Amino acid sequence: MNTPLRWPAEAIWEAVVPDLHGFTVEILPEIDSTNTELMRRARAGRFDPVLLVAERQTAGRGRLGRDWHSGADTNNASAACPSLTFSLGLPLAPRDWSGMSLAVGLSLVESLHTDLRLKWPNDVYFRGRKLAGILIETVAIPEAPGARYAVVGVGVNLHPRSADGLNTPPAWLQEMLPGMEAPDVLRQVVAPLIQTLKAFERSGFSLFQVRFNARDALADLDVVLSDGMTGRAQGVDDVGALQVLSTQGLQKVTSAEVSVRPTP
Repeated sequence: MNTPLRWPAEAIWEAVVPDLHGFTVEILPEIDSTNTELMRRARAGRFDPVLLVAERQTAGRGRLGRDWHSGADTNNASAACPSLTFSLGLPLAPRDWSGMSLAVGLSLVESLHTDLRLKWPNDVYFRGRKLAGILIETVAIPEAPGARYAVVGVGVNLHPRSADGLNTPPAWLQEMLPGMEAPDVLRQVVAPLIQTLKAFERSGFSLFQVRFNARDALADLDVVLSDGMTGRAQGVDDVGALQVLSTQGLQKVTSAEVSVRPTP
């Protein structure tokens, strides 16, 4: 039988609330999707800053409409929580939203391990395999023109999991950090993530460009995009656009609907 997880909700709240008034932490044993729940609340007019954590998601979602399963698909039967899934919701009003998902990914890798890399726009990779994913959604706040309620969803593999339907088996955090469980990871990443989002709100992505490029998993690799473009990845610019040197010159890719992979 798995030992119940001891979540550091109070410690996280104490670390965050001085800089984020009204912040709350909620831990749920199961939900369809933490992102879906916070989007439901926002559409009902609830815009308070909140961290929502689920020990199990039954209908988790990733970028480009992909599923993100948690809690049921693992090769480690003793794992109390095979992945960490949470969503952070808070009002933000940056001058330019471009590159926010890249800044979020950067915050995660800098909080977790020096060997982690970022695959544009925001997937966290370890040795060529995906370790974590990010999904950001926003809703307009009617009484605050220019502001939106941002829901930042994060899923991190902690233990080995099935590679069914995937071209490459996923990575898991305990490969590099044995013994790290979901509560440990949550405590390590949340406060820096909120600091990153507030810094992004003030300064935009340019503040993070150099640090992102230092962790870029695609740097100087030949890549192929889902829209057919091919070329060599040249890092990101000051708004987070992927720069690809093609036969037509330097191209800048901004669409979140375009996926990128190294050329076989």
